[in-house]
Amino acid sequence: MKRKEFHLTTQAVHGASAPAKRNEPIAVPIVQSATFRTATMDEQIRLGADRADTFYTRYGNPTHSAAESLLAALEGAEAALLFASGMAAIATTLMATVRSGDHIVAQRELYGGTFDLLSRWLPRFGVETTLVSATEPDAFARALRPNTRLIYMESPTNPLIRLVDLESIVAIARERHLLTVIDSTFATPINQRPLDWGVDVVIHSATKYLAGHSDVLGGVVCGSDSFIARLREARIALGGVIDPHAAWLLLRGLKTLAVRVERQNDNALQLARFLERHPRVKRVYYPFLETDPQYPLAKRLMRGGGGVLSFELAGTADEARRFVDALELISLAPSLGGVETLVTLPAITSHAMLSAEERAQAGITDQLVRLSVGIEQGTDLVADIERAFEAL
Repeated sequence: MKRKEFHLTTQAVHGASAPAKRNEPIAVPIVQSATFRTATMDEQIRLGADRADTFYTRYGNPTHSAAESLLAALEGAEAALLFASGMAAIATTLMATVRSGDHIVAQRELYGGTFDLLSRWLPRFGVETTLVSATEPDAFARALRPNTRLIYMESPTNPLIRLVDLESIVAIARERHLLTVIDSTFATPINQRPLDWGVDVVIHSATKYLAGHSDVLGGVVCGSDSFIARLREARIALGGVIDPHAAWLLLRGLKTLAVRVERQNDNALQLARFLERHPRVKRVYYPFLETDPQYPLAKRLMRGGGGVLSFELAGTADEARRFVDALELISLAPSLGGVETLVTLPAITSHAMLSAEERAQAGITDQLVRLSVGIEQGTDLVADIERAFEAL
């Protein structure tokens, strides 16, 4: 008899299969131990060689394994691996994949930390990156070289919420037998599953939507068994392992992932429509707006638009600062994906490490405001934004 496939909402709570009927805790226990004892030397050698999760927590941990199993199921992957942060996940993935003399093709519209890694740190080890427009698949193809090893994507992008045509990029990569890697943090597996489109490796900053409560740092990489096994060796060497208690907090957050994301989708679309009509707003960036040029692609790739939107204030940089200072319910803070709505100016936070010229090339102005929309009542968020506009 074929096993029943559960909806993602159910999988987020129970995992890929129904819980076994036996006496055990409902909540996964926290195995807060750095090391594990064995009865014999032979057993210790075997556990170390197998990279077991009951050997040493830098190799793995039972709480890690529980979270990794659930995350793999949600992404439709064979395996997953946890890290101490999203940047640890990204950096370790790239370090495990490329070597001196290799070349990467990536989109120009990237999270600032990823841009910094590709443009400033990897060149020290002899790895070059060509940056192209996220919305032009042909640009990815033109940038390929004989020494290109992977294509790196982020979709939706930070902070302009642009989408990459995954199907087209995968076709380009497969023709050249290149690895495809995507940062899918903004989408979450609830809104988009890149592996279903043929992408090889999916990365998330678990700090954001997956954990969902602004109280834990973490990252995760999902992919094939063989890739994750190789990545585990890199994590052991580089040491970017998550703490068991943080992994447990991530597990707890995942149980409500689907309901949180669905509410955030609704709230973000409500705010995007409100802002689009407002005279103090020059432009809104949100792909589920019917007026957005990428709306057809968004409807094809995604189940919902996500909880992040950006808009350009029709005014000066000083007015943008005054606007965010005037917000009361919405908190001025970096990061995103939590249950509370946050606001930030990307030019002085997530992309502050870029030069003014680099920000201009990426379309990030001093008047750009990014909202990470939470699960509050949407009308209260609209009222708070309206008050802030009136304060100008």
